[in-house]
Amino acid sequence: MLQTLNRVEGLQRLNDFVVKFANVNGSGSASANAMFAKSIIRMGVPVAPRNIFPSNIQGLPTWYEVRVSEAGHLGARGGTDLMVAMNPQTWDQDIASIVPGGYLFYDSTRPLPASRFRDDIVVIGMPLTEICNRHYKEPRQRQLFKNIIYVGALAALLDMDLAVVEALIGEQFKGKDKLIAPNIAALHLGRDYAQNHLPCPIGLRLRKSDKVGDMISIEGNAAAALGAVYGGATVCAWYPITPSTSLAEAFTRYCERYRVDKETGEKRFGIVQAEDELASIGMVIGAGWNGARAFTATSGPGISLMQEFFGLAYFAEIPAVIFDVQRAGPSTGMPTRTQQCDLLACAYASHGDTKHVLLLPEDPHECFVFGALAFDLADRLQTPIFVLLDLDIGMNERLTKPFTWDDARRMDRGKVMTAEELEAGKDFGRYLDVDGDGIPYRTYPGTHPTRGAFFTRGTSKDRYARYTEQGAAYEDNMQRLLRKFATAATLVPPAELRHARAPTKVGAIYYGSTSAAMREADEMLAERGIDVDLLRVRGFPFGEEVRRFIAQHDRIYVVEQNRDAQLRTMLVNELEIDPKRLTRVLHYDGSPITAQMIAGAIETHETESAPAQ
Repeated sequence: MLQTLNRVEGLQRLNDFVVKFANVNGSGSASANAMFAKSIIRMGVPVAPRNIFPSNIQGLPTWYEVRVSEAGHLGARGGTDLMVAMNPQTWDQDIASIVPGGYLFYDSTRPLPASRFRDDIVVIGMPLTEICNRHYKEPRQRQLFKNIIYVGALAALLDMDLAVVEALIGEQFKGKDKLIAPNIAALHLGRDYAQNHLPCPIGLRLRKSDKVGDMISIEGNAAAALGAVYGGATVCAWYPITPSTSLAEAFTRYCERYRVDKETGEKRFGIVQAEDELASIGMVIGAGWNGARAFTATSGPGISLMQEFFGLAYFAEIPAVIFDVQRAGPSTGMPTRTQQCDLLACAYASHGDTKHVLLLPEDPHECFVFGALAFDLADRLQTPIFVLLDLDIGMNERLTKPFTWDDARRMDRGKVMTAEELEAGKDFGRYLDVDGDGIPYRTYPGTHPTRGAFFTRGTSKDRYARYTEQGAAYEDNMQRLLRKFATAATLVPPAELRHARAPTKVGAIYYGSTSAAMREADEMLAERGIDVDLLRVRGFPFGEEVRRFIAQHDRIYVVEQNRDAQLRTMLVNELEIDPKRLTRVLHYDGSPITAQMIAGAIETHETESAPAQ
């Protein structure tokens, strides 16, 4: 059934549209929806899929959004061009999200009155439940095959290559071969019905392309876990929490593949699911003190619980890596929604004067690169390193350039005094700065039978690790830690500058998962005659390039996904910037930031700031 209320002319777009599936959690739709997205990638067209799921029990609403973009825009766009509405609970909001001229595909087994639709969209009904009831006897079969049937219908409506979908079905059920034929039959059932009863193809069309190239599709959590393996991590202690759990699970899989001696079967790694977040970070610090490369994976609530241990590692100067996959807070917040709201909590974690090093990856590729780099920095700086992902990067598959690794690269262990140096009588002071970079030498436990020992403590001490409460010694130590932090600014990845097409005094600063939307927004603004220089911050402490960028521009927009403008606060505090020079562009409803929102906010402010003619 095709309803063209008021004879609406549907959108006409090729390889550039958004499809959104509205389903019920636990209905088995996730694998079918992912198959749809992967099929488009196999056709050579870039897509950005996003799974939007509830934090509660089976039966609640879930959505799966697929942005198709031959231009390679992987950020959330906003709006839906084709809504596949399979959940009556969310019908009204799903209909509302369709852009004018967009398409609604729904199960028309039970007819709905015209009042339930909009008069500016194209409505396509297919009696999915009736078809399933006619062909399948078991209730579970009807539910599962319904998903494959609508994928088949979409293949006809969008002019997809059905052979690509068939091949994916074969791969997905490899080892369960008896399931392949029934799923392909259901696929054809949907395709055949659509071709015989629906207007195929519609105005949204797919055509084979070559824009995917050699890019790979991987979740940020899995990429970070692989980076940890390549970075030399051998210990992971963690406690399950959304959305970081899959990072620890991926690390386990990679270790079982790459960290088991082929001859003896000996496992060369230690992974502990601790009883809580406090125990997990305590184990990581203990392993780091002992010379292992260790990490934990957590999210905002875990960061809150671990604060005192972070202070211990900072003050005792013990290497540790913390992967924080951010979600919406505070408290429990929205566990399955994304935000960038842990910057301040991580940068200044623990009481007292404490500053931590942050790495801010933009995509799975940098999750891999920074995941490995974090362990070198932790050893080099003898301090905790925080790698801040978020749910949008961590739990969604994203196309990214392939990972590479230099096999000649060796772990940077930093300043570690050897037994030979100790035996030769080299002066060892655990907190003694010998060359002005603020980083002292350390020893591993058992390095020498009589020399190089020190007492690890979270209390104040002198340069030789001897307990003291003398103010001068305490101040000397705290100043040295500041020198070390200044050294860190030269070691973290520098901010990335993108010049506008023409000289401009307008700049924008952003970081992390905002990157894809920011770059697309920049294109939108350029088309509207607004040129903006872009600076992507990749680490904290900030390098001098950040200070220069701000000094060179009259107006700076700081774009981030939190309520309180946390990056802006850090820029003001650390670089002593006049707050009036930094304009907030904020998004924090739990959904990924969109290019439309960024471009709209900057354009509005630029228009208001323009001098009267």
